[in-house]
Amino acid sequence: MKTLWFGAAAVAAMIVAAAASAETEAPTAAPKHHVAKPKAKPAKPVTATVEAPPLTAAELAKAPRMGTWGFDLAGRDPAVSPGQDFYTYANGGYVKTLEIPADRSRFGAFDKLNELSQNRMRAVVEQAAADKTATGEHGKVGALYRSFTDETKVEALGKKPMTADMAAIKGEKTRADVARTMGASMKAFGGSVFGAGVQADAKDPDHYAVYLGQAGLGLPDRDYYLEASFAPQKAKYQAYVAQMLTLAGWPNPAANAKAIVALETEIARVSVTKADQRDDNAMYNPYATAKVAELAPDFDWAAFMAGAGLATVDHVVVREKPAFPKIAAIYAKTPIETLKAWQAFSLADQAAPYLSRAFDKAHWEFHSAVLSGAKTEAPRWKRGVILVDNQIGEALGKIYVQAYFPPESKTKMLGLVADIRTAMKGRIERLDWMSPATKAKALEKLSAVTVKIAYPDKWRDYSGLTIKDGDLYGDVKNAVVFDWDFRAGRLGGPVDKSEWGMTPPTINAYYNPVGNEIVFPAAILQPPFFDPDGDMAINYGGVGGVIGHELTHGFDDQGRRYDGAGKLTDWWTAEDAAKFEVRAKRLGAQYGAFEVLPGAKINGDLTMGENIADLGGLLLALDAYHTSLHGRPAPIIDGLTGDQRVFLGWAQVWRGKTRDDALRQQLVSDPHSPEPARVDVPVRNIDAFYDAFGLKAGDKMYVAPADRVRIW
Repeated sequence: MKTLWFGAAAVAAMIVAAAASAETEAPTAAPKHHVAKPKAKPAKPVTATVEAPPLTAAELAKAPRMGTWGFDLAGRDPAVSPGQDFYTYANGGYVKTLEIPADRSRFGAFDKLNELSQNRMRAVVEQAAADKTATGEHGKVGALYRSFTDETKVEALGKKPMTADMAAIKGEKTRADVARTMGASMKAFGGSVFGAGVQADAKDPDHYAVYLGQAGLGLPDRDYYLEASFAPQKAKYQAYVAQMLTLAGWPNPAANAKAIVALETEIARVSVTKADQRDDNAMYNPYATAKVAELAPDFDWAAFMAGAGLATVDHVVVREKPAFPKIAAIYAKTPIETLKAWQAFSLADQAAPYLSRAFDKAHWEFHSAVLSGAKTEAPRWKRGVILVDNQIGEALGKIYVQAYFPPESKTKMLGLVADIRTAMKGRIERLDWMSPATKAKALEKLSAVTVKIAYPDKWRDYSGLTIKDGDLYGDVKNAVVFDWDFRAGRLGGPVDKSEWGMTPPTINAYYNPVGNEIVFPAAILQPPFFDPDGDMAINYGGVGGVIGHELTHGFDDQGRRYDGAGKLTDWWTAEDAAKFEVRAKRLGAQYGAFEVLPGAKINGDLTMGENIADLGGLLLALDAYHTSLHGRPAPIIDGLTGDQRVFLGWAQVWRGKTRDDALRQQLVSDPHSPEPARVDVPVRNIDAFYDAFGLKAGDKMYVAPADRVRIW
C-alpha cells in the first residue's frame, strides 16, 4: 500500500491482488494517493437513509460469527499447549479444516470479512447497474460495473480498444519519443523505467511535491530476477511476455520477450531493495527539476515530464537516488526496438483485464496462478466490484456506508481509540530507556494524532469523470486520467487534510506519517475485529490491537522520524535513537529466525515497522483493557481469564492459510510477516502472556525475561 506510482498498471495489479486475497494488514503509511482538493461542499454526516439491498441467504451465511461471545472456541487446537505454539493453540482447529477457495491465494479472518464486504458491494453495485436511467454517482457506479460485466461486448472488441495506444508506441522514432510516452503512462496504460506521483511533501507536509522513483519491473520484486529459487517463475514470465506480445500482434514475440526479461533483469540488479526503501531519509532527495538530468543524464527527463503533464514543475523529490543513473544508463544502451517492445508488453499486460478472454485468461494464469498459486479465476462480478471500488471508490463507499454501517459503531470506536491513546501516553511516560527531552516530543506527537473512522467527512467529487456503457477500456483509462489530473492539479495548493487513502468497504486500516493520522474504514469494524455486543476483552485484543498497531506506527523505525506536524525531521536525542535501534534490531533478529517454509525465513529488516507495530499494538490493547475494568476483576468466560481472552482476540484476527507460492512472494515483497509470526513472536515478548498461560522455562515459546524485547 505504501506505493507512489499509480495508473492503469496499479489498478490492474490491485484487481488481481484483491481478487486473490484480502489485505494482510494495514500499511505503515497512507497510500500515496495524489488527489486534488474536492470541489464538492463538505458532506453532512452519513446516516442510514438508503434502503440496504437485501443479502441472499448465502451471503448472510458468510457474515462472521465468532462463537457466542466473540471467540471461536471450536477453532482452537486443544492438543497443542499455548507454551508450544500459541498460534496453533488458538487457531489450529480452524486452520486444519480450512480450505482456501480456488480463486484465492490465501484465506482467513481478513478474507472472510472481505467476502462479506464484497457481497455487500455487489448488492449496491448491481442495484445501481439495474437502473440505466440513474445519473450522478449512482449512474457512474452502475455504468462502470455494466461495462465490466458485459463480456459479450468486451469479447467482440478483442484487442481493438488499445489500437491507438499501441500505434503511439509503434510510431516512436527517438529516445525522446520513448521517454515522452513513458511519462504519459503515468496517467494511462503502459510502462516506464521511472515512476512519478504527487503526494504531501515529507519535509513540508502542508504542501504537495512531485516524487520520482525507480520502476520498470514486471515481477513482484527484484529477487524474482536475481535469486535461483525464483528461476521457474522467471522462465514462466518470459513465456508470458511472449504470449502477450503475440496476442497484441507485436512482431518477433519470442525474441522480444527474451530481450525484455534481460532488460528487466539488468534493472533489477541495480534497483534499491524494498528493505532499503524503508529509510525515508535516504528516500528524500530534493532536486530542481532541471538538475535531475545531471543525476541521470542518459534519460530525457524533459520529455518524460512533458508526457506526464508535469512540464512546469520546477522541483521534485527523488527517491531511490543510487538507482537513477544506473537505470538511465541501462535505458540508454538498450535498443529502441526493445524499449518499444517492452512498452507494448506493459500496455497489453495492464490492459488485459479489460480486453477479450484470451488476454484476460493469460493475465490471470500468470499473475494469479503462477505467482500466487490460485486455482481458478475469481468470478466476473467480484472483479467488477473490485474495479468499481478501486476507480470510483468514494462514490461506491458513500452508498455502502448509507446501507450497511451502523452509526453507533463509530461512537464506540472513538471510545476504544481514546483508551488506546491513553495507554500509549502511559507507556511513553514510564519508559526507562528514553530521556525526558525525547519523551516530551513523543507525547507532543501523540497528542497531535488525528483519528478518522468509517468514512470521510468530505466525499470525492466525480462529476468531471465520464463513464460510458460498453467502453470498458475507455472507462478505466478515463478514470485513471481523471485521478491523475485530480492529484496533479493540487500542486501549488495546500494539502487536503481531510482526504482518505482507503475506501469505506476496505478491510484494513493505516497510519499516515505525513498526516500523523490513524484511519479505520467502516468495513473493518465488524467481527472478528469488533463486535459491539461481544466480550470487550476480545474487542480489545482484536480491533484494540489494530488501533494500537496503527498508533505504534507513529513510533516505529519509520514513523518515529516524523514529528507531530508530519514533518520528516529528527526529534530524538542521539542517545535515545541509538537505544531504540538496538532494541529494534533485537526484535528483527527474532523474526529473522522464524522459518515460514523450509529454508525460507522472514526478512526482519523489510518487516521491521510492522513487527514493532504488532508488539506495540498488543501491549496497548492489554493496557487499555485493564484500564477499562476500573479496578474490577475481569470476568471469567468459559474458563478463560480476561488477559487470556485479549491474547486470543489478537490471535483470532490472524487465523488463516496461505498457498506456498503466495508465501514466497510475501517474504520478498511484503512488509508484513506471515500470520503465525504475527501471533507467536509478539506474545513471547510480553510478560503478561507468561502469567496468563503459565509458561515456564523449557516451553518452546519461552524467552528469558532479560531477552524479551521491550520498545514501547
